[in-house]
Amino acid sequence: MGSRGAIVAAILAALPIWAADPVRAAVVVTIDKSTQRMTVAVDGERRYTWPVSTGRAGYATPSGSFKPFRLEKDHYSREWDNAPMPNSIFFTAKGHAIHGSFETRRLGSPASHGCVRLAPANAATLFALVKEQGLGNTKVVLTGEAPRMIAKPRRPAGEPSGLQAPRSPYAAHPGYQQPYGMQPQYQAQPQ
Repeated sequence: MGSRGAIVAAILAALPIWAADPVRAAVVVTIDKSTQRMTVAVDGERRYTWPVSTGRAGYATPSGSFKPFRLEKDHYSREWDNAPMPNSIFFTAKGHAIHGSFETRRLGSPASHGCVRLAPANAATLFALVKEQGLGNTKVVLTGEAPRMIAKPRRPAGEPSGLQAPRSPYAAHPGYQQPYGMQPQYQAQPQ
């Protein structure tokens, strides 16, 4: 009975090694909101670094560590006019996701309604990696604060812009007569 117990103990001790999937890797997706950059590491080694857009003023992207729980290849936002969200990786129950965006000119600055936007090709690469390695082996970490956008106040209609009208090249030389045909025309005032 003692040898049987030793065999059972050896099998149970080896079970986690046998049951583990050796081809799966740990994927850590880190988004730094202060730099608007994403770094993707696989088994601790940096594999990708990409520009992103996180939430703009009034639309915060949460901070913290999250386990993604849903992948959708072709998702459309029900909240934002059916906006396309290709290669979505959802990481909060409120609907925050990492996804592709065709608005690539704003990548590198806060521009989203709270999601993390990526260039479409980068989103497809990340989606394939997470799908291959599994949601359970993936962690999404969001740090920092989005940089504040400083906008110049709009000037009311009719207010001068502060720009000066082009000056006459003769204004610097008051004694010089303006060329023929450019003399100011005066109209006689009624008396």
